[in-house]
Formats: sequence, structure tokens, C-alpha cells
Amino acid sequence: MKILMVCLGNICRSPLAEGILQYKAEQEGLLWTIESAGTNGYHVGEAPHRLSQKVALLNGIDISHQRARRFTAADFKQYDKIYAMAEDVIDEMQRIARKDFDASKVDLLMNELHPGKNMDVPDPWYGTEPGYHEVFAMIDQACDTIINKYRVLNP
Repeated sequence: MKILMVCLGNICRSPLAEGILQYKAEQEGLLWTIESAGTNGYHVGEAPHRLSQKVALLNGIDISHQRARRFTAADFKQYDKIYAMAEDVIDEMQRIARKDFDASKVDLLMNELHPGKNMDVPDPWYGTEPGYHEVFAMIDQACDTIINKYRVLNP
């Protein structure tokens, strides 16, 4: 199973999602590949936001090794499932991928937890540390659902 987590800059939400799901998959002995990307190129090569790193580490997950990269159309060929953190991210993915966009591989992350509600994971970029804790908790719950949903199908 190859999963890509996508947000705008790939420094706040999607690095947390990558780290959380990778941690949970490893705990379950699943040989999954989980990575992340952003739809804009503003932070390419940068480490995750310091508060994303802090909140992850407080929860026993080290994401400091991750580096931001830009989402590309080729990602549709490489990944089995692509989770967007928000609706505007899906719009940007469509714009970037054009004819290569594969809607069957894409969903909002929170639809795993609340099917069909199309809820966004809020971007904590402009906020304070409590917002990062809130985002971590949301992503953590969604990742539990992903593990339970796909564990049997894709060990």
C-alpha cells in the first residue's frame, strides 16, 4: 500500500499525517509506504513547521527528517491512495495533474472518519500551538480508521 498525504505547503498538516500514519503502520507491522507533498512550491526542501515537529514529538513521533516537496501529476501513477487535507487542495491537485487526475484515488482525509461530510483539516499555519494539537488529534483519529480499513486488504 502506497499512500500520499497532501496539503498546500507540505510543512504543517501533511507532514503530521505522513508521520502519524507511518508510525501506526509500523506499530501494526504493515509494510506500507506513506509520504507527503504540497500543491505549492513555497517550502520545497524545508523541514516541517517547528510546531508540527513539536506536537508530533510530544506524541512520540519524530518528523524532523521529512522535507517538503511539490505534488506532481506523476504521483497518481505512484500511489494507491492520495489523501487531501482540504477541498482547495483537491482543486489544486486537479489543476496540476490535468488529464492524469484520477478521482478514484483521491479523498479528503476526514472522509475516512466522517464519510461524505467533506470536512477539511484546518490549516494551523497562522495560528498558535493549540491549533497544531487540534490538527494532530483530527489526523490521528482519521489514521486509525485508515489502518483498520486497509490493514486486512494490504498487509
